Amino acid sequence: MYWDDDKKTADVKVKNDVMDLVFGLSCRCLPVDHIFALSQALQTVLPWVKDEPLAGLHGIYVAASGNGWIRPEGPSALLHLSRRTKLVLRVPVHRIDDAKQLQGALLNVDGHAMEIKAVKERPLSTITTLFTRAIATDQDMPEESAVLDWVAQQLAAMNIKPRKMLCGTEHFIESAEGSLRTRSLMIADLEVEESLILQQRGLGPYRHMGCGLFLPHRHINDLSAKND
Repeated sequence: MYWDDDKKTADVKVKNDVMDLVFGLSCRCLPVDHIFALSQALQTVLPWVKDEPLAGLHGIYVAASGNGWIRPEGPSALLHLSRRTKLVLRVPVHRIDDAKQLQGALLNVDGHAMEIKAVKERPLSTITTLFTRAIATDQDMPEESAVLDWVAQQLAAMNIKPRKMLCGTEHFIESAEGSLRTRSLMIADLEVEESLILQQRGLGPYRHMGCGLFLPHRHINDLSAKND
């Protein structure tokens, strides 16, 4: 845990040059650990995503439980998707038209057919508590304190002063490079400008596999993060 109540306003100006594109989709199920396969499938249509610095792919998540159903835990277990499930890309505005070419595509995600439907544009949030389900560093850091120190250094380079940070559960993502060690992470009490900058730029590598993409979170006391 990292906690600093000395709140100071950073002198930053933010342009609204990144947003989320929310695509409808039709797909019956996906493996729990699907992000690498989804990223590979996405790049067959949008090959630039991996190398676009401000682009990222959000993983697909479903509720942890509901109506007697409990979310499976094993990486090969299947998530059953609903009609409301979405595919979300974070892209710089100059890539919006390029990304919309995904509409109508039929992807093969680890043997599961996924049809991509209509898209809506969604601006980034001004909420000042942010959460990422997976943060990957540029080194293998098993200790939480080392991860928080690394995060603080990366934020300082963006002129962002971290005041409250909390790591969650460790989680491994399978990739072509082997297992990637990640942690969930919450950062609270940001200035609005800092929040927008962090959402726009992300943090750390593997943005094309859902790592380091920040989402708004309304409460810091729930960092179980459920890592779903």
